This record gives sequence, structure tokens and C-alpha cells, in this order.
Amino acid sequence: MRAVIPAAGIGKRLRPHTLNVPKVMINLAGKRLIGHVLDAVENAGVSSVSVIIGYKGEQVEEYVNRYYSHLRLDYPYQSERKGLGHAVLQGLEDKDEGVLILLGDTVFDVDFKGFVNSGENAIAVVKVEDPRRFGVAEIDKDDTVTNLVEKPENPRSDLALAGMYYFNDQRVLKAAIEKLIADDIKTRGEYQLTDALQLMIENGEKIRAIEINGWYDCGTKESVLDSHRFLLNHHLSTEHSNGSIIHPPVFIHAEAIIKDSVIGPNVTIDKRAKVTGAIISETIVGKGSVIKNMILSDSLIGDHAQVEGETRAINVGDYSEFKLN
Repeated sequence: MRAVIPAAGIGKRLRPHTLNVPKVMINLAGKRLIGHVLDAVENAGVSSVSVIIGYKGEQVEEYVNRYYSHLRLDYPYQSERKGLGHAVLQGLEDKDEGVLILLGDTVFDVDFKGFVNSGENAIAVVKVEDPRRFGVAEIDKDDTVTNLVEKPENPRSDLALAGMYYFNDQRVLKAAIEKLIADDIKTRGEYQLTDALQLMIENGEKIRAIEINGWYDCGTKESVLDSHRFLLNHHLSTEHSNGSIIHPPVFIHAEAIIKDSVIGPNVTIDKRAKVTGAIISETIVGKGSVIKNMILSDSLIGDHAQVEGETRAINVGDYSEFKLN
């Protein structure tokens, strides 16, 4: 079985943190976001992975090659952003082989092995309060998908597509996306994966909707911190207190320096960061950053930033300097 992971996005809503790195390279709980996705792929039994790259894709390729070289990897380049369907197509092959598709900027709360071993074409869905912002699945009493609509104005279902899909035969999906492009079928100006799946359904393919516990799309500062919180609470955290007070769960890199501070809960402090006289919770501190005499909560601090003074919540990008005298 193989996997396709679209990871070409720019991450405009996360600026300034994505000015120097692509969104999938943001650090969450001591690991890059794409790393968490690849861990999930491995847990599902996948051995061959296509990571679709674009914006600053060389950083993604370098990281994945360094830590996941035991997988069979390739990196199709999406030179034009023409929608999720177009992105997925770059990684599909003309082979009678199952394929798992996971969005590279999303963290999932799901049993991955159970999802891919159901023996059926499957899409992950989550109940949401406002389905208008998502692709929406309509299902019958047996959880078989009867209709898919991308961001409907008048949704007939509250089941949103969560960004995880499994197909027994990737050739069928490939043919559906190619037909979208050949017939220039677009929704909101893009070739949508949702529309390709709808074509498959209309051609007689059965797709089962599997409701999962939740997902975090990491598209905004708030959703990044939500994902961070989930990962810290579902994975082993590490602590290097050096006399400071630690409230788990946290990830503190072994090369970080923490003095006279209170850290946690839900904090990541990356490699070579220095924290002195600070109280920090619900925050990610990038590598090489310096935090001094601060009270921080619900904050993102980029790499090599310097933050001194006293405040409550800030959003500081790489190499920035913030001081309150």
C-alpha cells in the first residue's frame, strides 16, 4: 500500500511563521508537522509515500529524507496550485494498488490501521456545527456515501470531510481526477477532490463514510495550538526541568536551557532555546529563541526570536525581537 500526502501549501494565514518555512514544517511537540503525518502513515502499514511539494519544498524533502529514509519516497512537484484534486493526482499511479491520502497539514484522532483495513473505499468524516466551510458527505443508513458537495450554501448533512481517504484501487481515483481536468470541471476555480469522488459515486463506486474522533487542520494560530495540545496529550512528553517547575504535558528539547521558570501545561521549547524568569503555558517556542522575564500563554514564538518584558499572548515570527522595558 502507498500513501499520497499533499504538502505544497504556502500557509498564508500562519504568517509570519511560514515566511521562512512551509506550513508542514512547523514544530509541534518536538517534531515537524509532516513528521506526525508520516508517523501515522507508517502506523497504517504504508511503505511507499509520495509527498506532494511546492512552496519551499526542498525543506520538506530534506527533512523527510533525513528521518524517514526507510520508506520508499518520491516528491512530485505541484508547480501550479490548481486545487486538492490536482495535487493528489501528482502522486497517483496506474497500478491496482490501495492508496491512503492524508493532508500534510492535518493531525487526525483516528485508528489508522482500522481505517485502511476495512476492505472498503473509505473517507473520514466529522460532525461539525457549520458544514458550509467544508466538503460535505450525505450518507444512507449503511454509511455509504450517496452525495458529496464542496462547501454547500445549504448543506443537507453535518458530516464534514476530514482530509483522510482510502481507496482499494488508485487507478479509479486517478481516472476520475483526469476526467475533471479534461472536461475542465472546477468548483470555486479549482479541481476539487470532492468532485472527483462524486464522479466515482455516479459511476457506481461505493465509498463508506467512517466517522472519526476529530481532526486539526493547522491553518491558523489557534488550530496549530489545538493540534499541539492534542499531540502532547496523546504522546509521551519529555521534561528537562533544571530546577524549574514543570506542569506536563510539555516537550522540552534536551539542548534547551530553562532557568527559574514555570513551564506548562502544553508547551514546546525547541533546540537551543533559552528561557529565564518566565511563566509559559499553551505556547510553542522555536529553536534558538530567547525568552526572558515573560508571562506567555496561547503564543507562537518562531525560531531565533528574542522576547523580553511582560505580556500575555503574542505571535512572533523567526528572527524577530520583542522587548518591553
